[in-house]
Amino acid sequence: MRAIWTGAIGFGLVNIPIKMYSAVQNSDLDLDMLDKKDHANIRFKRVNGNTGKEVEYANIVKGYKLDGEYVVLEDKDFERASPQKSKTIDITDFVRESEIDSIYYETPYYLEPEKSGVRAYALLHEALVKSEKAAIGSFVLRSKEHLCVLKPRGQAIVLNRIRFAEEIRDTEELNLPDSKPKPAELKMALSLIDQLTGPFDIDKFKDSYASELLKIIKAKASGKKTTVPKMKVTHRKSTDLMSQLKASLKKAS
Repeated sequence: MRAIWTGAIGFGLVNIPIKMYSAVQNSDLDLDMLDKKDHANIRFKRVNGNTGKEVEYANIVKGYKLDGEYVVLEDKDFERASPQKSKTIDITDFVRESEIDSIYYETPYYLEPEKSGVRAYALLHEALVKSEKAAIGSFVLRSKEHLCVLKPRGQAIVLNRIRFAEEIRDTEELNLPDSKPKPAELKMALSLIDQLTGPFDIDKFKDSYASELLKIIKAKASGKKTTVPKMKVTHRKSTDLMSQLKASLKKAS
């Protein structure tokens, strides 16, 4: 794995040098965009909006439009905004993880200690385990400040980026139901939930779509014909809800 960020965890006055790695990998198939005529790869170019000429990546800078004019920013400008946050995951709070709504969660990362930070890393890890708490902190990655949660996972400390409150849209624009379910329907729904309840095992959930798509790709490569299964969507009236629940219970059992 290649580190995507290096810095330190600020835990009180304790400084823990670390490297950050992505904790996830894409399960999608790597599909390329091709020209329909000759199957040549489609390439995207960065071009000058005025001249239409291609611009080398080394010559591209970032800018902010202010009063109709661009102010060009350099790497040092981003660091000047907050030099501490640019290099430090600053822990400010400790909370129970169950208090954090899942809507706030974004991307997970593994944190690995540098040699000089092994003891302090192990201390923070064990303290999180024993306290059953998660640490809340913030840091800067790719010119943007991120809120984050630090928690133990096995022998590692995992950092999860989480969204700020202002990044979550309100539900006021949604047309949500204001009615209460019938007691009999609710009882039946709870029975269905009970039948389908069990320990969570992530290994039993597979990306079946990607694997089925790969089968089709291999079949086409070998010249075999593939058929598209017909899907029939059945729209049922809401008055038929009880029979649907009964049939669901029968199927689950």
